[in-house]
Amino acid sequence: MVKAIRVYEYGGVEVMKWEDVELGEPKSGQIRVKNKAIGVNYTDAYARKGLLESFNQPLPFTPGCEAVGVVIAVGPDVTNFKVGDMVAFAYRFQASTYAEEMVLSADRVVAVPPSIDPVVAAAVIFKGLSAQVLVRRCFKVGPGHTILFHAAAGGVGSLACQWANALGATVIGTVSTKEKAVLAKEDGCHHVIIHKEENFVDRVMEITSGKGVDVVYDSVGKDTFRGSLACLKVHGYVVAFGMASGEHEPLRFIQAAQKSIYYTAVSTYSYVAQRDELLAASQELFSNIENGVLRVRLYQTYPLSQVAQAHLDMESRKSTGSIVLVPDA
Repeated sequence: MVKAIRVYEYGGVEVMKWEDVELGEPKSGQIRVKNKAIGVNYTDAYARKGLLESFNQPLPFTPGCEAVGVVIAVGPDVTNFKVGDMVAFAYRFQASTYAEEMVLSADRVVAVPPSIDPVVAAAVIFKGLSAQVLVRRCFKVGPGHTILFHAAAGGVGSLACQWANALGATVIGTVSTKEKAVLAKEDGCHHVIIHKEENFVDRVMEITSGKGVDVVYDSVGKDTFRGSLACLKVHGYVVAFGMASGEHEPLRFIQAAQKSIYYTAVSTYSYVAQRDELLAASQELFSNIENGVLRVRLYQTYPLSQVAQAHLDMESRKSTGSIVLVPDA
């Protein structure tokens, strides 16, 4: 028996229960991993609330989509990992990482370089892959581009803004507080807008001399989407990858046609579904951490059994950077 978080009904943080669960031995192509650190993401909260619709697993389930741990058993036909290897795992939505141990498909894990601490790797694997997808795949950011990134001080935002800055873009970030504005500046934002104090659309148009931005990255959703469209230049891109404030309104043809804009809704998983894609993205991510291009901002670690407080901090937007759960001693 191992300990894990279980959800029997959708709802608030109180629905997450700390329980004993049975865990089988790895079968062909699988490995068993003892978790060292577990990342916390908004998708975990969406799953807890039942907001993922067709991606929802049957109740009950164990939340979580990223973790780092040590391989403790290897099933038949596994040749790329051995007992003692440190590995990272990130999967879409509910992958049951809120647990002391997991049985995983060996094809979905990647090796963690010895130079990267497990807590850092857990803080970055899903968010870092998301950042890689956003700035290198959905819209290939480069010199001369101007981007707008909402929630720039969050886990994905912190990494994506650093990455876009390193790629030569002018980075505009929105945040909710002066404290977060300082962090966003440190993370590569050339201009930071505190959206509670000023209209971000007006400020973006002022910064860009009325031209607008090449791309908006929007994980907020309902509260920002209309403004995000207004910030785009002609033939600009809006990349929607979350809905922290609720799902945004439908995009009407006339809204898109006025500037001939491009819209994409992003699931990180779809860009790393193939093993070669996963390896390439994770290797680029880990290389940028080792080379100092990316600095991982860790907000706080919590014991796994205290996951409710971690979710409360994340959903209140109190956190700045990544939250990591550590299995109880």
